[in-house]
Amino acid sequence: MKIGVAKEIKDEENRIALTPEGARRLASAGHEVRVEFGAGAGAGFPDEEYVSAGAKITNASNAWDSDIVLKVKEPLPPEYGYLQGQIVFTYFHLAGVPRALTEALLRSSTTAIAYETVEDSSGRLPLLAPMSAIAGNMATLMGAYYLARFNRGRGVQLGRIMGEPHGKVVIIGDGVVGRHAAATAAGMGTTVHVAGEFADRESELKREVSPDLHFLISTPETISHEIRDTDLLVGAILLHGAKAPHVVTESMVREMPTGAVIVDVSIDQGGCIETSRPTSHSDPVYKRHGVIHYCVTNMPGAYPRTSTIALGNATFPYVSRLADQGLSGVASDPGFLRGLNTYQGYITCEPVAEALDMRPRYRPTTDFSFQ
Repeated sequence: MKIGVAKEIKDEENRIALTPEGARRLASAGHEVRVEFGAGAGAGFPDEEYVSAGAKITNASNAWDSDIVLKVKEPLPPEYGYLQGQIVFTYFHLAGVPRALTEALLRSSTTAIAYETVEDSSGRLPLLAPMSAIAGNMATLMGAYYLARFNRGRGVQLGRIMGEPHGKVVIIGDGVVGRHAAATAAGMGTTVHVAGEFADRESELKREVSPDLHFLISTPETISHEIRDTDLLVGAILLHGAKAPHVVTESMVREMPTGAVIVDVSIDQGGCIETSRPTSHSDPVYKRHGVIHYCVTNMPGAYPRTSTIALGNATFPYVSRLADQGLSGVASDPGFLRGLNTYQGYITCEPVAEALDMRPRYRPTTDFSFQ
């Protein structure tokens, strides 16, 4: 197989989809690995390391002209012209990004396999989890930073001062993002409230995160009540492959304190807070109703070395299987098959078709024969 590794062009995105060690293992297995010039430099992996691993350094056109193209983030408009029916394996988040990407994938009959919808045998998301963990840690750190008065925040420091906790953090969602955000906040010594759907999660969260954690059942009433005096609100809602629901309305945001901070980690899937809109590392925040909003769509890109290594560890077994077996290796694994989002000009992920109102272009994977 010819495997291309494209350089990311998203704002301040310095991750790369394959480490030099991953390139070495693929090359040793007889695959041709093509890495775009400078693709790993921002993560501390220079071209020379890929050459030593047996990869070829090439331009963007040649990297994309491969059987399989590996990326970190979804193709952007300048890259649509490279789509030509190959397999692209990356984070797509099709339910939360502009519809034009899905249309480009369908027109080109590109096989889009999305990291974020691949499942393991327990229904978990093994390729999303490491980036969710990093984003969860970041959510609390970024929130604490923007609470500073010089950032037009409330001027509240999250943490324990002389034995007394200061600040309040409310986290909506108790998955990987929510737990990491809660653990970071609890480690700082602030007061932490986590909203989840199931009451039996409370004891688990108290054991895993902190015995002082406050758990609440996520309802519009409880959320509205808790965020009225919060300093930091973290949105951490995820529905597999689907657009995130708005669990915090604009009227709720209006009731939050002036200078409070919202970090909507769900923004990749459209955001779970009604006032959220995508931002970038170069322009990360805006104010709405006096509340600072941080809605960067590629948060882990801020720490590309850590993120690249964590992502590579998670994705490589799937990349290797795809390289060795092609789509038959995907079809033989029900969890891997759930990663398939588009194929032969059709959407194969039902939540994506629903979110984009493209049901006529949806066909279940059971309707196809994979070679």
